Amino acid sequence: MFTGIITDIGTVAELTQEGDLRARITTGYDTARIDMGASIASDGVCLTVVDLGPDWYEVQVSAETVEMTNLGDWVVGRRVNLERALKVGDELGGHIVSGHVDGVAEVVAMRDEGDSTRVTLRAPRALAKFIAPKGSVALNGTSLTVNEVDACDFGINFIPHTKDVTTWGDVAVGDRINLEIDTLARYVARLAEMK
Repeated sequence: MFTGIITDIGTVAELTQEGDLRARITTGYDTARIDMGASIASDGVCLTVVDLGPDWYEVQVSAETVEMTNLGDWVVGRRVNLERALKVGDELGGHIVSGHVDGVAEVVAMRDEGDSTRVTLRAPRALAKFIAPKGSVALNGTSLTVNEVDACDFGINFIPHTKDVTTWGDVAVGDRINLEIDTLARYVARLAEMK
């Protein structure tokens, strides 16, 4: 489990297709304190560490994960939002995030509002019903509050701090963004369907 509070920005250093996609990600984390098999959310996708070096870790990405996320868009040099898994007693600063991405949203508009940036994204139709104004979503692993919803489109506001400590300062119209809907919204919708 994760919180959606990004704690490092890594860089994709190597990509190798060997049955599954294998990615090496450089990081500022102390890799001596990362166990083999640990989970690290990389752009919001919970990935298992399969190898470690002095300033990098490697993950193996299944074809299913590549298909359901934007990891197929990764290129060497791409910056990636990172978060280590929660430990008992950690502060829950964002919201409960599983790292199981539900689909990919597209950035359809951006505009500055004061020092902040308003970003409009388009969710897949099947996921749009789970997104509500003032609800939570995880986008590329970042816990965010939804401002408004209009059919499949929804708006997010990024303050300068968020753009500085995540990859959101790099985003452009047309980018594909990993979307994880709020777990609570998913269960509430499921219960409503069963009535």
